[in-house]
Amino acid sequence: MRVFITGTDGYIGVQLGAHLLEHGHDVIGLDTGFYREGWLYNGGIRRLPKCLVKDIRQITKDDLQGVDAVVHLAELSNDPLGQFDPEITYRINHQSSVRLAELTKSLKISRFVYTSSCSVYGIGSGELKSEESEPQPQTAYACCKTLVERDVSALASEEFSPTFLRNATAYGASPRMRFDLVLNNLAALAWTMKEIRMTSDGTPWRPLVHVLDICEAIRCVLEAPREPVHKQIFNVGDTKENYRIREIAEIVSSTFPDCKMSLGNSDGDTRSYRVSFDKIKRALPSFRCKRTLASGAQELFELFQRIDLDRSVFEFRPFTRLKQLEYLVKTEQLDRELLWRVP
Repeated sequence: MRVFITGTDGYIGVQLGAHLLEHGHDVIGLDTGFYREGWLYNGGIRRLPKCLVKDIRQITKDDLQGVDAVVHLAELSNDPLGQFDPEITYRINHQSSVRLAELTKSLKISRFVYTSSCSVYGIGSGELKSEESEPQPQTAYACCKTLVERDVSALASEEFSPTFLRNATAYGASPRMRFDLVLNNLAALAWTMKEIRMTSDGTPWRPLVHVLDICEAIRCVLEAPREPVHKQIFNVGDTKENYRIREIAEIVSSTFPDCKMSLGNSDGDTRSYRVSFDKIKRALPSFRCKRTLASGAQELFELFQRIDLDRSVFEFRPFTRLKQLEYLVKTEQLDRELLWRVP
């Protein structure tokens, strides 16, 4: 299968491209390059033979010629970044994603995989959210996810088969590291500062999933027969991997020697959700999460030890999405529409 992936220089994308190559697929990548300065480590990961340097708003039909499937990762990713400028977030994350699906359908490319997010569930009283639960998005980022699911689902036909993957909060090692994800952030704090000082009381719930398990889920959808995945939404993760934030911090502090932990008061963040992942197990018997939060914390400890992670690298702006975007705008490398300025 020839797969076109947007966001291949991102945290998930760089791992997904390599994963699909290893399983015999041809891969064409696309990335605008916002975070290309950040490369945390060399681990023998396979690089793509072809990667277009392009904004998703500028994709043309010519870019998609000869493709069998499209996997769409590239958006302004995570809640704080989505709040940077909600109007631009809607134009990029919602409108451009729907436009890409329309282009895909017009070229009779049958498979379209969209990476959504469990953040669409927003708030809850502790009950497990399933794909049938009513979304309660709390941010522009999460709202855009629900809008793309709605609008791209409406495009489904006999020839065009979209699938929507609501990923749990990602964690784990990636050369294009993100330290603005909860486990990765707490682990880096534990290593560089020997302390996890939380501003919240740690009571909100989050489901977590390893970045490589997300890659496995995407591949399983691409390789699955059409019927079980057509026009379907799947939560991606494992029901056992729902944790309170303080539990995540406790696992990290117990993994990293001499790390102290303290809790704060509630910081006003209303997001809290537990999620059921039973549906994807039923529909895709070949998919199972292979990694746990505890093994992920140990993986990060061993990585930080190997590369001798220091505070300056941890705080380097490309590893935090909002920090890097603010820098590119401040230094006038990006214009007000978040497009690269032409010299």
